[in-house]
Amino acid sequence: MALINPYINFNGNAEEAFTFYKSVFGGEFAKIMRFKDFSGPGFTVTEKEANKIMYIALPIGKNLLMANDVPEILGEVNENEHRSKISISAESKEEADKLFNGLSAGGQIEMPIAESPWGSYFGMFRDKFGIEWMVDFDPKYKGKL
Repeated sequence: MALINPYINFNGNAEEAFTFYKSVFGGEFAKIMRFKDFSGPGFTVTEKEANKIMYIALPIGKNLLMANDVPEILGEVNENEHRSKISISAESKEEADKLFNGLSAGGQIEMPIAESPWGSYFGMFRDKFGIEWMVDFDPKYKGKL
């Protein structure tokens, strides 16, 4: 079965965001590449952008959460208008609570995690980096959709 791997654009704080995500999900980064790693003839990088993230990946189960910092030459990303959410299917209520509480710290809760009218344990929020998340535990699927 195909996997869905979210990819997020940031305005220079991808490393900070992913260090935070790593503190919640655990694990190690699969890869970190900086713009300076690719600097050379035909691809010059300004000193200001040299240490920004060109690519970062954090394995979460069988999936990857990936991101980069958008180079200034491409303009800023409107981080409050992503128009998409990252959905996490937890394997237990305890895991759902841990992820919801960890990721929403310093953010804005849109829907507190609780029993939903459709039968799952569900919550929604925007984290302190402006990324929108949904956390769900459905006892019928136990995180195995």
